[in-house]
Amino acid sequence: MNNNIKILDPNWITGFSDAEGCFRISILKNKKLKLGWGVQGFYSIILHQKDKAILELIQKSLGVGKIYKNRDDCVQFLVSSAKELGVIINHFDKYPLRTYKNNDYLLFKEALGMIKSKEHLTLEGFKKLLTIKVSLNKGLTSELKTAFPDIVGVKRPLVINKGIPDPQWLAGFASGEGSFYVKIRESKKYQTGYQVLLRFSIGQHIRDQIFMEEINNIFTFNIETLINGPLQSKGSEETSFGKIYKIGEAAVDFQVTKIADIIEKIIPFFDKYPILGEKAKDFEDFKRVALMIQSGEHLTLNGLEQIRPIKARMNTGRTY
Repeated sequence: MNNNIKILDPNWITGFSDAEGCFRISILKNKKLKLGWGVQGFYSIILHQKDKAILELIQKSLGVGKIYKNRDDCVQFLVSSAKELGVIINHFDKYPLRTYKNNDYLLFKEALGMIKSKEHLTLEGFKKLLTIKVSLNKGLTSELKTAFPDIVGVKRPLVINKGIPDPQWLAGFASGEGSFYVKIRESKKYQTGYQVLLRFSIGQHIRDQIFMEEINNIFTFNIETLINGPLQSKGSEETSFGKIYKIGEAAVDFQVTKIADIIEKIIPFFDKYPILGEKAKDFEDFKRVALMIQSGEHLTLNGLEQIRPIKARMNTGRTY
């Protein structure tokens, strides 16, 4: 974690929330209430405990929320009070989510409006709230389905925010969904008997494939525009350097593997707009190997043996 960062850029928070945030309406039985059900809204982010510092920065930057131990190896940033959820709404209204998650947010915001106006305290209003919950995240619990079997979900809003308004959004999103890989594979084409490959990737649900194509277009820019100018796509006339792959039935993966693009675009971008959290260590190792490839060190046995332990400690191999 970069200890020099005191307050997060709001666009970074939105980008990271597009990757890791969750908007949830909880409805549980409560015999003390007239309808027998209690309603509560939550905004949360759950991370491995190694990245608790990110949650602390988000908490400090937004000025709301609490951090709890979620499971043995996870921590959760949680915002639940009506007043503090108002801060969350103000943030995402001003700095909108860019992925499909924005549609969850809009449903969540509508539900909070009903709770604030106490509309949910009437049976008619409560059933209307249920139609929103059906379409939000995982829908109704089995208990609610049994109690209200005829509830039909509202149509999800189809709001797509085209483009990426600020490079900090992309830095935040990549801090959540980005990955940096080093691969070593046998190859008779090289004197050492091995080839060293690099891959930067961002994975996402297949529903955001169009948005992944927008990220690809963003990185098509020349490096001066990418780093110094606003992030706007140049459109289809550009030849995108990354590729988008379908992973299984429900996911897509944007990948960059060409060493020139990694050296000239990926690394300079994240040098200026840093990856935060423990993933920053993977980026630094990735960068180190990239520079070794650029200088040709990977073509020697000595260079290859230096790369092996770097690869071994990255991602799931890293101890905390």
